[in-house]
Amino acid sequence: MNRTATLRRNALFALFLLPGLGMSSWVTRTPDVRDMLGASTAEMGLVLFGLSVGSMAGVLSSGLLVARYGARPVVTAGTFGVALGLLLIACGAAMSQSVVVASGLCLFGLGMGGGEIALNVEGADIERLLGRPIMPLLHGFFSLGTVVGAVVGLVLTAIGFSVVIHLLAAGAVTLLVLAAAVRYVPAGVGKQERTARAGGTGGRKPAVWKDVRLLLIGGVVLAMAFAEGAANDWLPLVMVDGHGFDPALGSGIFAVFAASMTLGRFTGGYFLQRFGRVAVMRAGAAAGGLGLALVIFADNRFLAGAAVVLWGLGASLGFPVALSAAGDSGENSAARVSLVATAGYVAFLVGPPLLGVLGEYFGLRNALIPVLACVAAALLLAPSVAPRAKTAERAPA
Repeated sequence: MNRTATLRRNALFALFLLPGLGMSSWVTRTPDVRDMLGASTAEMGLVLFGLSVGSMAGVLSSGLLVARYGARPVVTAGTFGVALGLLLIACGAAMSQSVVVASGLCLFGLGMGGGEIALNVEGADIERLLGRPIMPLLHGFFSLGTVVGAVVGLVLTAIGFSVVIHLLAAGAVTLLVLAAAVRYVPAGVGKQERTARAGGTGGRKPAVWKDVRLLLIGGVVLAMAFAEGAANDWLPLVMVDGHGFDPALGSGIFAVFAASMTLGRFTGGYFLQRFGRVAVMRAGAAAGGLGLALVIFADNRFLAGAAVVLWGLGASLGFPVALSAAGDSGENSAARVSLVATAGYVAFLVGPPLLGVLGEYFGLRNALIPVLACVAAALLLAPSVAPRAKTAERAPA
């Protein structure tokens, strides 16, 4: 691997880590921000709605922006939005202004939702350049960012460190790392000619959403992202309300889940090269399904807590493996990756609120049954992530 490719890969590692670091920095200080705002539960729900609105807008607009300008400007603008959002949240908390915090969350979500899809387009491109799977490793750095941010946030919370200084520092670090890393990301990746975007005769590429195999891959990423997002938002409460753990242990079990995700992604490349995508996807869906089933149906809380490791390991590779499959499923790979990534991020955003509604009526453990059904569907759809025969034939050339 030449030096340019190495620098580009390492820059992507850093850029994937930043959103995870920022998200966990915010999440761990949410109770402190709520207290500084003096917000009720209902008012805090309205503040958090800013994050959902921004994230959805970023996810839905990113594919078009990448096609028009390329991935690099979208990555730059998105990561800058994450940093600026953290700074705005800190200022809003210092001023006790809920509207300012909600605006900061909206900007944070806009940057994260848009930037993450563009980062995945970049990741799929360098994976093809290197000729070996690195998407799991890239997503591993996002998971590593969440773990590092969570540990730092918990320590700073425990010692009573200022939430304003914490979030300002997180935003400043994001800006510094962005400035150092983005210069190694090449321009033009994912950009389409105007005629191709318009569907004119000059761009002879058919609409990617008409590709049945790509839609099946989208189904896989939708299901596995649903499983990952459900844990991110509901696992501590499932353990506290559904299995009787105290809040500290519930949070600790979530940390175990995040560590399992990180481990699965950092070691996934080896298993992908040794056994192939289909076998790894099947094994991941089976392990994740078993872990979910134990969390839902096992009445032994310690068994349920241990099953979270299977849930995390099983869900860890679904998203990156499906994105790799989308990237080599046909021509116009950037649009394919963007479409599948959008499906995954929509699942992250829409799935958890849906589980909240189901949990209100059926209990949080039973609310996870649809997640288990989706993981079972991913197991059946696993053959769709197999590499194309054409790709294998062209490799020697």
